[in-house]
Amino acid sequence: MKLERPDDRGRFGEFGGRFAPETLIPALDELAEAFERSWSGDRFVGEYQRVLRDYVGRPTPLHEAGRLSERLGVRILLKREDLAHTGAHKINNAIGQVMLARDMGKPRVIAETGAGQHGVATATAAAYFGLKCDVYMGEVDIDRQALNVHRMGMLGARVSPVTSGAGTLKDAVSEAMRDWVRTVETTHYVIGSVVGPHPFPWMVREFQKVIGEEALEQLEGRLPDYVVACVGGGSNAIGIFYPFAGLGPQLIGVEAAGLGIESGQHGASIGAGTPGILHGTRTYLLQDDEGQVLEAHSISAGLDYPGVGPEHAFFAESGIARYESATDTEALAAMELLARTEGIIPALESAHAIAWIIREAEALAGRTVLVNLSGRGDKDVEQLARMTQ
Repeated sequence: MKLERPDDRGRFGEFGGRFAPETLIPALDELAEAFERSWSGDRFVGEYQRVLRDYVGRPTPLHEAGRLSERLGVRILLKREDLAHTGAHKINNAIGQVMLARDMGKPRVIAETGAGQHGVATATAAAYFGLKCDVYMGEVDIDRQALNVHRMGMLGARVSPVTSGAGTLKDAVSEAMRDWVRTVETTHYVIGSVVGPHPFPWMVREFQKVIGEEALEQLEGRLPDYVVACVGGGSNAIGIFYPFAGLGPQLIGVEAAGLGIESGQHGASIGAGTPGILHGTRTYLLQDDEGQVLEAHSISAGLDYPGVGPEHAFFAESGIARYESATDTEALAAMELLARTEGIIPALESAHAIAWIIREAEALAGRTVLVNLSGRGDKDVEQLARMTQ
């Protein structure tokens, strides 16, 4: 059974919590209090909904992918988060958190980013509300997501490369956490997914559940058989899963199998990980026998993370959702098929969800599948072009 909110310790069952430096506890308390007060108040919610409507462009359409459906023998519906302002679902959360930062009197926000979409969304929200913005991004991701780096700069954000570790999303999160510890009095950390210490997993889910709520309304009572979304940290997936949980559809999260689970080069934290603590929360993560965090791998920068949101860990343990995976090769093939049948180039992250449907098409024959198309693939085109040279 899904939980409306975590318990008093910030946990979803045995997952979640608040494993953070002592210097951050007052800021986390302040954030939790501000969020609960604002999210239950008409003024904040009214402004948030207005900005999503007039600035972000919500509701996003529900598109029936006719040619792809005919090709696979499966009725496929796409929730078009790629059509939201900035090109992905990340803006839903960024707007909410930057509003909170403004109301708490914090003149500066920081963010981590992998695929760059959360960084762009945070920079966009900061520009809209007049706040200073700094974004941490791994040097590997800066190279493969150059377009989004330029977009953040145009929006007035400073992008700081992270060279430690593998130079990817995990390391960007760690560096942003260090910044927050140093500057907590004047800075709010806009975490981009349902990860981190309480109240972030719950708060980000609340800002992202607009995706599933809209889809339910657009379906007009005709529920799909499956709801499918890619899963890295898991914000797009929890955003569409949460409103559907318990209503009947099977919820399928698709993690990054990378070069194959057996190769060890993947990002399947639930499928191949074990419980532990990462970035302030207890969840499933990739770690060795001594508890050292392993490097994740995915062709998609947004799924290249060795952990997953604690509510997804709870969903997996409780049987509320099932978590599968798709390889880099499968994601690339899915990206091409969607582009050529529907004229939609998805983000590599979102392509993992399509890849699972392609692989399971025979078993899904005649069923209706709702997919969260969480972002567009413009950001990935340069990376793919270099791969084919």
